[in-house]
Amino acid sequence: QVQVEESGGGLVQAGDSVMLSCVVSGRRTFDKYAMGWFRQVPGKEREERECVATINYSGDTTYYTDSVKGRFTISRDNTKNTVYLPMNNMRPEDKAVYYCEVSPGGGTTTGVYVEWGRGSQATVSL
Repeated sequence: QVQVEESGGGLVQAGDSVMLSCVVSGRRTFDKYAMGWFRQVPGKEREERECVATINYSGDTTYYTDSVKGRFTISRDNTKNTVYLPMNNMRPEDKAVYYCEVSPGGGTTTGVYVEWGRGSQATVSL
């Protein structure tokens, strides 16, 4: 059984940094899957999650939504089945629950992701 578990997040002040990590267990072929970080705000459904960043199976291709370019960096360690998302210069609009998701081929919509965790809350105060 595949499990996806996010960690990190928490309450930070605007301008601060926070690191998100995601460990995928139970999948021996982690290095064959793309990974994505999505965020969801209250009132939105899973299908409406915003794609924050994605990384392909090998780690050499990444995508960022415009609002986080230059501030967030997605990376992965296939030896540890782990994906990271350090988030710098946090803004109040970054407040959301962040989900780590697994996809056979990658993409920017939740429909192509087959597994995800329970999420990690990130809150930004002024």
